[in-house]
Amino acid sequence: MHISEAFRALKEYQRSKEFYNAFKKHNKGDGHPVLVIPGFLGSNTSTKGLRKFIKRLGYIPYDWGLGRNMADLSKLDDLLKLIDEVHEKHKTKISLIGWSLGGVYARELAKLREDKIRQVITLGSPFAGITEPNNAAWFYQLLKGKSVEDIDPAWLESLPIPAPVPTTAVYSKEDGVVSWKVCREIVEDKFHQNVEVTGSHMGLANNASVWFLIEDRLQYKKETWNSFNYNGKMDDFVSFPQLETAK
Repeated sequence: MHISEAFRALKEYQRSKEFYNAFKKHNKGDGHPVLVIPGFLGSNTSTKGLRKFIKRLGYIPYDWGLGRNMADLSKLDDLLKLIDEVHEKHKTKISLIGWSLGGVYARELAKLREDKIRQVITLGSPFAGITEPNNAAWFYQLLKGKSVEDIDPAWLESLPIPAPVPTTAVYSKEDGVVSWKVCREIVEDKFHQNVEVTGSHMGLANNASVWFLIEDRLQYKKETWNSFNYNGKMDDFVSFPQLETAK
């Protein structure tokens, strides 16, 4: 499927625009901040559409502000500072949405700033198998050319451990970049859920099904948390009621 990734991602982008134009909010956002972290080689531009959608929902979107994501793990320190600043400004917890490698970052940030993070949503993030073979060779060069064996083994071992906040792990069996099997929580429980969507890896941040899910998830705090209710797999966006009525 990796050969068709770019084409499928383009189709998802076009569909997300249709979804955005026809979308009718189900919930009124409470205005809490939402930090969106791009995937490897992605920048703020790659998540612009998603952040625009989050703003429309009634939340305050933040980009990560660190340029292109070059898999430099030192950026985690910069993100921790950003979380502290955003939390101080808004006096409320922050939701984190991370795409691919950005989701790996988001989970680690939630472990380090549990008291300031409301929830985590990962999009095709291979936290459960970052050392496993996949179609993305860059996972073996996380630190500017270093092999995975050169990275702190304790850090690598900690990656599959779930964050201590409500977490939704989004994955697609059509993912042509990383194995969907390593993008899921190993054990699901009250606060940790895996949700399957249809889509490419490159298109997950601009996927109508993902946006539909994000609207539902952002309304909840840990105190009010409910699992996302769906029948094992998200329907394609054209079956969403709000789009059918808008046609």
